[in-house]
Amino acid sequence: MAASMSSYSKLDCKDLHGYLKTLPAAILDKLYNHPATCLAVFRELPLLARHYVMRVLFIDQPVAQAGVASWVKAPNQDLHHDAVGTLSGLRVWQDSPLSGGLPGWQLNKIFRENLQVALTGGGKPWSTTTDSGPESHTRDVTFLDKYAKDRWECILHFLVGSRGLEALSRDIALVLTNSGLMKIPEKETMPVITPAGFQFLLLDNASQVWYFMLQYLETSEARDVNLVNQLSFLFQLSFSTLGKDYTSEGMDESMLQFLQHLRELGLVFQRKRKSGRFYPTRLAINLASGLRNINMDAQREGFIVIETNYRVYAYTESDLQVEILGLFCQLLYRFPNMSVGMLTRGSVQQAVANGITAEQILHFLRAHAHPDMLASKPIIPATISDQVRLWELERERLSFKPGIMYNDFLSQPDFDVLRDYARDLDVLTWEDTKRRVLIIAPEGHDDIKKFWKRQRKSH
Repeated sequence: MAASMSSYSKLDCKDLHGYLKTLPAAILDKLYNHPATCLAVFRELPLLARHYVMRVLFIDQPVAQAGVASWVKAPNQDLHHDAVGTLSGLRVWQDSPLSGGLPGWQLNKIFRENLQVALTGGGKPWSTTTDSGPESHTRDVTFLDKYAKDRWECILHFLVGSRGLEALSRDIALVLTNSGLMKIPEKETMPVITPAGFQFLLLDNASQVWYFMLQYLETSEARDVNLVNQLSFLFQLSFSTLGKDYTSEGMDESMLQFLQHLRELGLVFQRKRKSGRFYPTRLAINLASGLRNINMDAQREGFIVIETNYRVYAYTESDLQVEILGLFCQLLYRFPNMSVGMLTRGSVQQAVANGITAEQILHFLRAHAHPDMLASKPIIPATISDQVRLWELERERLSFKPGIMYNDFLSQPDFDVLRDYARDLDVLTWEDTKRRVLIIAPEGHDDIKKFWKRQRKSH
């Protein structure tokens, strides 16, 4: 039973290199025209791949593949193959035969030139700090961290349904629905969370921001904006200094609109929409750095206690965490630092109706279990986990499939011939031999009909 319940699709959260590998070669080459992009890609390469790049960075000719392989001892050839695969997948280097015909590799010329600029200096500045004197509204790191956290929680509140459509701009709300994190039910106007959206809530904040930005960038073509400019700007932000303000002078209209979206998401702070200064927050600075060394979660320690009477106690002051519990619990009481809810048949089945699976509910409860519960094995009492799965199964007693019914056969042989043919085509959904009734899958209807016409002519 458990195996069948856990078969839901896992959220595909690519890392930086995983995303870049999906881009066309032409887009990658345009990205590599920016030193910030090259440096961001370089610092996330595997250690051995970085070593390869540095050894050939100033060599303007192919190097033999056999020679590169000789740099690594035989027991570590797996690391060599991983490094080579990463560099080739990112078009950092390309196959280029030597003059004698031996296979070789040569660094992508665009990548090589711009990485040299990034490492040795020169070229145009990536971002410009303001030079108009001290600002009367300067912001410190503490303010920026709180701003980033509050803005991102606004996105999550909208996701769980505790904020209305007016809480987000139309573009950001569309990203949530187009990415599959939310859906708009029939005859409804307000989107609701999906199974993918519930998995999204289980990610840490840094991974949430990275995944959301990937979905945002994938819609750039539909919004008729330049993907390369947006990505390059994000890479530039990752090399900014936290607490320092930067100017938006020189940005075109589409980039200014992109800056407003980043402001709404909490990646940058801008006091006013038309203000010429903005402050990158910690979320933006760490966005392209492998999602490491960042922790924006106010509540990382477990806070949920579950009793065998189905009561759930949440020792948290976070409105967001309580809203998430409300997706599958019936909330009973709310105190300043604690909320009490109950897992009921109705609350769990309502969550299942919205696409949240029993395994997702149990995973959330385990992931946020109070330290006192972690000492128990299993963490969630078996009576609770089994009952949640059974409540989900109640909605799956019947499954509906479209089909074409064949009946009124004149003889048993006619029925048998058509049934066997449908079975051979693997389009037989159901049969009743006594009543001579067949249910055929719609995709097999045309073939069955043609076969039956030929069969009747032969008689």
